[in-house]
Amino acid sequence: MTEIYAQRIEELRSMMRARDWDAVILTGSDPHHSEYPAERWKQVRWLTGFTGEAGDVVVTLDHAGLWTDTRYFIQANRQLAGTGVELHKTRVPEQVLIPEWLDATFPDSAVIAVDGLCQTDSDIAALPERFDIASVPDLLDAIWKDRPGIPQTPLFRVDPGEDVPSKLRWLREVIAEQGCDGILLTSLDEVAWMLNVRASDIEYNPLVISALLVTQDHAEWFVLKEEDEISAAVLSEIESEGVTLRRYDGIELALSEFQGRLMADSGTLNYHWRRQISAELHYCESPVQMRKAVKNETEVEGMRFAHLLDGIAVEQYIYWLEKSLQEGRRISEWDAALELGRLRAEADEYLGDSFETISAYGEGAALPHYITPNAGAPILEPHGLYLCDSGGQYTCGTTDITRTIPLGPCSEIEREDYTLVLKAHIDAAMAVFPAGTSGSLIDSLCREPLWRSGRNFGHGTGHGVGYVLCVHEGPHDMRQNYNSHPLLPGMVITDEPGLYREGMHGVRHENVLLVREAFETEFGRFFCFEPLTLCHFDTSILVKELLTDEELSYLNGYNELVLRELSPYLSEELCSWLREKTRPV
Repeated sequence: MTEIYAQRIEELRSMMRARDWDAVILTGSDPHHSEYPAERWKQVRWLTGFTGEAGDVVVTLDHAGLWTDTRYFIQANRQLAGTGVELHKTRVPEQVLIPEWLDATFPDSAVIAVDGLCQTDSDIAALPERFDIASVPDLLDAIWKDRPGIPQTPLFRVDPGEDVPSKLRWLREVIAEQGCDGILLTSLDEVAWMLNVRASDIEYNPLVISALLVTQDHAEWFVLKEEDEISAAVLSEIESEGVTLRRYDGIELALSEFQGRLMADSGTLNYHWRRQISAELHYCESPVQMRKAVKNETEVEGMRFAHLLDGIAVEQYIYWLEKSLQEGRRISEWDAALELGRLRAEADEYLGDSFETISAYGEGAALPHYITPNAGAPILEPHGLYLCDSGGQYTCGTTDITRTIPLGPCSEIEREDYTLVLKAHIDAAMAVFPAGTSGSLIDSLCREPLWRSGRNFGHGTGHGVGYVLCVHEGPHDMRQNYNSHPLLPGMVITDEPGLYREGMHGVRHENVLLVREAFETEFGRFFCFEPLTLCHFDTSILVKELLTDEELSYLNGYNELVLRELSPYLSEELCSWLREKTRPV
């Protein structure tokens, strides 16, 4: 299989020689800078075989390199073997990013070809000015003969407690405050949030491939949908809200004809569309990101209900898993993932998974973003640790949960790692912090128990979660990189520390938390977290002496909450089992 990727890279080099290109840059994203692109835009995977969610490729006439971060180092080394593609590590102290590498590789002027639709304007601006940039939309079309088209799936509406006219009024006030005449929204989750629309154009993400141009007088939605994907009722409703539908490919003409001062986010505006804009451009972080991140009461209650539904399914799943292994059934990682999806689908509100389930036993769990094989998946055995990271999309919210489950006797190092990661999770969940605190400070609270024992993990501790939207959303997060955006009441964020021992095992404990008001004193307002996720943490392999009395109290209180909230919806047999699982430590 690796020969295919090596051949594709050589075909790309033939094109480079014919067009006098010195290098080609390809990203794993789409024209909207989406984290999860549709099949059409999985260019890095097609060219190299690397399936990670974050990775950029540079191909020269004598070198091919993949740039990705710590989450994917093990995976990349395995998948790139034999392809001729070299791994370039990012988010490490010695990192050399693509602009720096190109600068050192080509001391003189060079022609750098990019797919301008899939490179943001800020990415291109980071390249050395002496380079000649050749923007070639859909660059791979010449060699990717069976390339998928742009997906089209039916639209549906959601009711998040605020209608579209209200959102448009707010956005127009922001436009006026910025001294601008309009704003271009290209991030798919922002467009979906503004218009209260959803679809399934991207797997796991209920999004519509589209863009939105808003002025004081008009709102034009550029969307690739045929009549059978938009019902007459939905079309009439959208138009009655002051939104005009345009063809997706009409965006370039609209941008070229725009008059005045246009707001846009350089982090999501693609380079090709940027070049169509002749008007004055005002770059700023999209105001929709922060507004969308702070959930209103309707959204919060919807998220609570989604997590209740999810908790019911996941508890049923863990019970099924435990009983099946006790009965000696042969279950693979893939079998387990399918069963979890089936149990989630029993809820009428279920729309699908919010990302591909990570079902990983033993050494597979040492890969933070392990991909469970659908053929030849490892068999679960009645010992050691099994990690399951999964989530659901529901009509009322989006979920993300990881549980590391002891399948039987565990080694001392497994027990210790399991306990320390749970300790880290609890320390973040118990945090009380003053208004204005960013997630990076909570990240330190979380990591400290691991640091103290000489352990660490390479990914972030937490990310925002959308309301029937992307499972990863900003602008807030919890990670070591400083992010100035404060945590605000109404935001939801994951708490998911981990620990990974290559070739041995991995541990991750994840809940979704709601930021809420705690109290106010003469020193100001203070916030805290409320867990939305409802699923017990297994205490059978805890090294109890590693936890403080306060941490044990939190753990016992959380497990008691899970039992209380879920019991009314579980069978008597499952309730009895859960009661045992949540006995106080």
